[in-house]
Amino acid sequence: MTSFAGILPKPSSVTEAKETFVSRTPVQPEVTFTDALASEGYRLSITRQGVAIEAADQAGAFYASQTLRQLYGADRFRAASLHKGPWELPCGTIEDAPRFKWRGVLLDVARHFMPKYEVFRFIDQMAAHKLNVLHLHLTDDQGWRIEVPAYPLLTQVGGWRTGSWVGRQPDGTKEHDGRPHGGFYTTDDMRELVAYAKERHITIVPEVDVPGHSQAAIAAYPKLGNTDEQLPVLRNWGINENILNVSDETIQFYKTVLDHVVDVFDGPVICLGGDEVPTIQWKNSPAAAQRMAELGFTSEVQLHGWFISQLAAHLAKHGRRSLGWDEILDAGGLADDAIIASWRGEQAGVVAASSGHDVVMCPEQYVYLDHRQADHPDEPIPVGFLHTLEDVYGYEPIPAALPAEFHERVLGAQAQVWTEHLDNPRRVDYAVYPRLAAFAEVVWSSPDGRSYEEFETRLVNHHLARLDAMGVEYRPLTGPHPWQTRPGVPGRLR
Repeated sequence: MTSFAGILPKPSSVTEAKETFVSRTPVQPEVTFTDALASEGYRLSITRQGVAIEAADQAGAFYASQTLRQLYGADRFRAASLHKGPWELPCGTIEDAPRFKWRGVLLDVARHFMPKYEVFRFIDQMAAHKLNVLHLHLTDDQGWRIEVPAYPLLTQVGGWRTGSWVGRQPDGTKEHDGRPHGGFYTTDDMRELVAYAKERHITIVPEVDVPGHSQAAIAAYPKLGNTDEQLPVLRNWGINENILNVSDETIQFYKTVLDHVVDVFDGPVICLGGDEVPTIQWKNSPAAAQRMAELGFTSEVQLHGWFISQLAAHLAKHGRRSLGWDEILDAGGLADDAIIASWRGEQAGVVAASSGHDVVMCPEQYVYLDHRQADHPDEPIPVGFLHTLEDVYGYEPIPAALPAEFHERVLGAQAQVWTEHLDNPRRVDYAVYPRLAAFAEVVWSSPDGRSYEEFETRLVNHHLARLDAMGVEYRPLTGPHPWQTRPGVPGRLR
């Protein structure tokens, strides 16, 4: 049995009673639905006589079951029960509901492919933390991971590369490990993942990144590019000048891709990427110059906005909203209902929300979980900003500069798990946990009275045992185990 003080994320309110409910097996109480609770909310009541759940909706009922699971103790997180004797629960009442409706995690399966069964495991971990959006980054320069029946070469050619950079060398380094890497999800795989996530009240937001980060697609179909050159799937990381051209044929190609995506993914949002789009190839392209003249554009940046707007309008015909990284705010031509993912900082989120756009806050300065967790020399492949567990717990998704009347435009926040340097699920575990547990509390619980010291006590005394039971190879708070280090592999600090 775990006390109410061990629940994570911390619930809205708890009323304890000095009694214990005892049963021979874990109870599965019936749920009563009520309009008196906030969306996704629940009321869990435990007395000596039994357990009752009231919920606002099916999601609330599911989150009540996750809280009940925590109260039973870490054994309830094992694949098979090792418990002996009666089961006990503390008596009292919990009333709870999330602070934000978008409680997300991005998982990059393009840079390093994650087998389907590991994505199931990742979803299970999200559900245990009451997170509800899985943003799957499915395409990039280094790989295309979703089958598209109309274009089989996207996976046959674009789904694998001949090697990968190890670490983060200076730009221009040609060295790589010479080890082929690849993989993709079939249509049935993706439908299965969508259904599995939905059972756990998680919506999958697929990302097809355009017009930059597209070399894997260009490698498969060179006519998508600006040079007709036969390019390889990229082996190194970073911003890449090889971007999509702006022909009608390329726009139609991606409309066909998106037709398949919306058929597989039934969520309301599709991500079009739109980040890191160098325009040098458009500057040197007669076809791009002709397109600019047709549209009356004076800058190649406007082509960037036009490209995204063409596909966003196509998604709208399917009844879907487009999500894009904050560069699309600079490019212009945004759909009225476009959602901005504010990743380069908080300012784009402030500008977007203030101008009437919904925003998901995911600034790299705070919630990029692939970034290093300590300045210690044993920290494996140290890249990016320093984000300690305490740093992540201290993040506030509502920017201080955002006027109060626009706060409702912040749908929530999203932690980012980019995988250039996370080449297997063990490395993902290390980078993600326990920082994602801290993030889960940030997006679920009220910030009032929040204390890192109290959170750490709860984490150490209760939640790490749950992660152990789930088989999560998290980073110890004192630093990596010897087998979690990567001696001699270069990083790049910010």
